[in-house]
Amino acid sequence: MRFNKQKLLIISCLLFLLAISTNLFAHGVDASTKNFLTANQGVAIGPFLYIGAKHMVTGYDHLLFLVGVIFFLFRIRDVLVYVSLFTLGHSLTLLLGVLEGYTVNAYLIDAIIGLSIVYKAFDNLGGFRQLLGFQPNNKFAVAIFGLFHGFGLATKLQDFALPKANLWKNLLAFNVGVEVGQFVALFFIMIALSFWRKSPSFYTFATATNTLLMTGGLILFGYQLTGYIVYN
Repeated sequence: MRFNKQKLLIISCLLFLLAISTNLFAHGVDASTKNFLTANQGVAIGPFLYIGAKHMVTGYDHLLFLVGVIFFLFRIRDVLVYVSLFTLGHSLTLLLGVLEGYTVNAYLIDAIIGLSIVYKAFDNLGGFRQLLGFQPNNKFAVAIFGLFHGFGLATKLQDFALPKANLWKNLLAFNVGVEVGQFVALFFIMIALSFWRKSPSFYTFATATNTLLMTGGLILFGYQLTGYIVYN
């Protein structure tokens, strides 16, 4: 069986996304990041930019949700609108959550993030129209789920009791890093999708892909809910 260039590029992009999501079921951040956040006492723009970008690029839950959001968006303008709404939502709750000390149980918020993946995949499958007879406002839903995703980011930073002095500077750098990481991830996802959409297999396997996406969201939801029950 011979692969053409389009299929090879799609597989390469998917393998890249898989490779950067090495911490699939871990809650929190890696050891080196923990050590830095615990020891840091001053303004560190560069490191916080890097940590924010790395967290988004390796954030499998955020990436799966974004895949669901843009799966059937064929125009760049539509992608920009939806991603901007998502960005606005998670930036707001990230900043407010850390700066104002709003706390949410990490396992519960991550369980909701898992459900956001389920929601978007179910919507892509036409589930709301078929089972409930109506179509929810997707822009509103993406913005609302963006708020939950932002709280998910905030809870991870709140674990380290970051120094209040100049916190907003480090936090702003972290948020910019998150956006950079999101842009990089979306770049590869959109390349893969754009080539796949040119193939007849896109619509053939669209249902199976979104079913797997929904299954992944349910697994994440169950995993985080189990963590909440066991550790709280």
